[in-house]
Amino acid sequence: MNQLLEKLSKEQLHEVQRQMTLYSQGVQEIIPTEELEYKVAKSILENKPLKIKLGLDPSAPDVHLGHTVVLNKMRQFQENGHIIQLIIGDFTGKIGDPTGKSIARKQLTDEEVKHNAQTYFEQFAKVIDMEKVELHYNSKWLAELKFEDVIQLAGKITVARLLERDDFEERIALGKPISLHEFFYPLMQGYDSVNLESDIELGGTDQHFNILMGRHYQEKFGKEKQVAMLMPLLEGLDGVEKMSKSKKNYIGIDESPNEMYGKAMSIPDELMIKYFELVTDFAPEQIQTMKKQLETGELHPRDAKMLLGKTIVRMYHGNDAAEQAEHHFISVFQKRVMPVDIPEMEWKGNKEISIVELLVDLNMLSSKSEARRMISNKGVRVNGEQVETPDLQLTITDGLIIQVGKRKFIKLKI
Repeated sequence: MNQLLEKLSKEQLHEVQRQMTLYSQGVQEIIPTEELEYKVAKSILENKPLKIKLGLDPSAPDVHLGHTVVLNKMRQFQENGHIIQLIIGDFTGKIGDPTGKSIARKQLTDEEVKHNAQTYFEQFAKVIDMEKVELHYNSKWLAELKFEDVIQLAGKITVARLLERDDFEERIALGKPISLHEFFYPLMQGYDSVNLESDIELGGTDQHFNILMGRHYQEKFGKEKQVAMLMPLLEGLDGVEKMSKSKKNYIGIDESPNEMYGKAMSIPDELMIKYFELVTDFAPEQIQTMKKQLETGELHPRDAKMLLGKTIVRMYHGNDAAEQAEHHFISVFQKRVMPVDIPEMEWKGNKEISIVELLVDLNMLSSKSEARRMISNKGVRVNGEQVETPDLQLTITDGLIIQVGKRKFIKLKI
């Protein structure tokens, strides 16, 4: 390593340090850090881009900010001229990644894989330049393997090593079955790295075992080993659970600007810097300055959060939409002014109805019990006036405005 660094000019050494600072931002673990620095230095010296791998099994194509943590890191590499290798697991997807699962994953059909992959491409284009991405389907090499090849591949790993996986250990301890085909998933992911000769593989911390398989198999096949870069899992809006659509604590990258901004304003204060690091395009030095200003009180958490909301909207909808979303939030939620773009719904039901029934009929809340709970929590308004009791009876009039929470509005038309 030292011999390589000695060959670099001052400008090149500065560039190595700049890229290392950038790539290290927000990363949970780099395995190993010195190899990443070596690869970056060698890339600069030889003017040869690194190959950065991200593997996907397209099983859930709706992308939220939690998914963009890895994509934003890939964008940083891409902006520095490195090659992004996007691997669609059309072969491994038929098996399903057992990571974090207490039972075997549902196996996907070819049609499901193709449909989900296309959805991914459309959404990923909002973060990385898909025209400069190397796109690979791993069936190209995995489907060509003969049974003899599979046996040789399996012979390069021990059962004891495979059983080190936390999810496998837990399932064995609980007496839950593990199908033999599940053991082959990390082997195939490792073999992807052998074929593509990847320099770096990115993934969440939950992919620790799978990504290290790439290093293992590259070494077994006499290749230079890839560096594993593990990104933290992003907590959702509740500040506790991992961001997830099923937990309803997410910000989707296809959501409207106003919804995005409003949700960002509910992010817990203690997570703001983490969000800036993982889901925005702010430079490390900007984030450090902001962190110091928050600690000294020079920057108010509310103002930092408004900047975060505006930045997220700007990244996915543009500057104009970000300005409008901020104005909308200030008008509606800080000044308590009714929004001007309230969606309208034609009402054909009874003219006399209870507020609880109306909320359910409008699909603003999923059940009467949820409606009563929201009213008890002071979360329902009619024409701007807070509803105090779930027993309220309403007379439906043209233009009646129903509000649930901070962001749901409906204007009734007769």
